[in-house]
Amino acid sequence: MTAPSQHHATAAPTERTLDSTTVISWKAPISFAVITVLLAVLFLTTRHGGDATFRLSTGSDLIQIPEITISGPVTTWTCIILLTAITVVSAAMVRAKRSVPLWLIVIFAVLGLVAFLTWAAAGARTPVIPLPGLLAGALSLSVPLIFGALCGVISERVGVINIAIEGQLLAGAFTSAVVASVIGQQWLGPIVGLAAAAVSGVLVAFVLAAFAIKYFVDQVIVGVVLNVLVIGLTSFLFSQVLAPNAALLNSPPRLQRIPIPLLSEIPLIGPMFFRQTLIVYAMYVIIALVYVGLFHTRWGLRLRSVGEHPQAADTVGINVARTRFWNVSLAGAIAGFGGAFFTLGAVGAFNKEMTAGAGFIALAAVIFGQWDPIKATLAALLFGFASNLQNTLSVIGSPVPSEFMLMLPYVVTILAVAGFVGKVRGPASAGKPYIKS
Repeated sequence: MTAPSQHHATAAPTERTLDSTTVISWKAPISFAVITVLLAVLFLTTRHGGDATFRLSTGSDLIQIPEITISGPVTTWTCIILLTAITVVSAAMVRAKRSVPLWLIVIFAVLGLVAFLTWAAAGARTPVIPLPGLLAGALSLSVPLIFGALCGVISERVGVINIAIEGQLLAGAFTSAVVASVIGQQWLGPIVGLAAAAVSGVLVAFVLAAFAIKYFVDQVIVGVVLNVLVIGLTSFLFSQVLAPNAALLNSPPRLQRIPIPLLSEIPLIGPMFFRQTLIVYAMYVIIALVYVGLFHTRWGLRLRSVGEHPQAADTVGINVARTRFWNVSLAGAIAGFGGAFFTLGAVGAFNKEMTAGAGFIALAAVIFGQWDPIKATLAALLFGFASNLQNTLSVIGSPVPSEFMLMLPYVVTILAVAGFVGKVRGPASAGKPYIKS
């Protein structure tokens, strides 16, 4: 009877100790306060007395929604008051040792976006925000980020930090352009180009896996070197081979948009989700497969166990090196597939360094999404929206300085990762080589 009583006597204090040491982050309230103050200063120093109009449907939508016109000053300052209230509520919650819920962060983000868009449109030459075009363009810019984020999630979940996403995207873009150009046919060329892009992504991943898993080289260093290598190699081949033979090697047929009947005519979401190319529809399937596979299959359980505790996985018979190698290769195929979107879905030709840091933004989406494929996808959509917002504001003639619009996607990335992500913990063994004892 003595041992059980002693066990219970020590168990209770341990639980109370764990509860009392729970970390409650002040990041969200501080970020709320900073953003609210910045918006208030912006609205005070640049007052716009006009109205703002939001267009909610296009001419081809099945249901036509009338435009919404709102007063610029009234809307912006109403939003500022609501943002202030949310900041106070979030601070009170943290003070009471409660975490700030996700839905409150979402409401704050939506109100801040409405205030900023209203202010920007009210002072523009054409005070109309075309929401369908803004959202459809945001998804288009998010596609390579989403593929890169899924690549990062799989790689880091299995225990390998993949800094080489940028190189894998760029290799996929280059290879798809060349192969699709050589094939030339309208449908066969892009399809074969997509397959070649996936293969090129796997080849880059092979190099990363070989050095990181077999030879225990620092994974971050290998990733950085691979990025430099792919950038240098593709730039050299572009200058020496593609540019002199552009008609033959750098004129790939682009993927055509395939509108889905009825769904593509739904206002707002129709143009965004259902008037897209084959690669975007494939992206929807890949997101679902990665999520279900990662959390609801034996493959996903093995993958996550290798990333969390490789020694324990090895003890129950899982080959750690093989599991890491093949899953890093799978991640590379996904990234290479996404790189093809640059040449086959967006630009229509390969250019030097055309990924423009998308791989690093994808890494930020992985961290912001807490190594979850759905959350990482949403984070990539956020960064894509920020990138397209600068284009929309330029078109309508917004008074926002061009320099600010150029840095807007990166400002959003920094705020999201540093301000709203809170305390996160990645896979325990990510970046750590496993040496079998």
